[in-house]
Amino acid sequence: MIMSIEERLNLIEFRQELLFVNSDFSRFLFETEITREQQNKLFDLLDKLSKKIRSGEELNSTDYERKVDQIVPGAGYHFAESFVHLLHIEERWTEVFEGLYGNSPKFHHYLNKANSKE
Repeated sequence: MIMSIEERLNLIEFRQELLFVNSDFSRFLFETEITREQQNKLFDLLDKLSKKIRSGEELNSTDYERKVDQIVPGAGYHFAESFVHLLHIEERWTEVFEGLYGNSPKFHHYLNKANSKE
């Protein structure tokens, strides 16, 4: 894909911002080469999922992972899990992570530990 100078500058600025923040989440985005546009679309997805939770709907991790893969082609379920898990650690969209993976044996110990700190 050929980028315009403006698109390239936007990408470089975004990647620089990620390095400056220097959190586990921002390093994850940097290492997986996510663009600002992809990040914003993923945040929009999390907002929609959060709204579903507030209206009493159940979340499905397979649907979530499929939607993430549409935003970040080839990302896979590990990326989708890590994305929302790292945000949970930062106490952002916690209800979404818990709605998606709260019953997963993989995250049982982590969530018990996280909930005991509250």
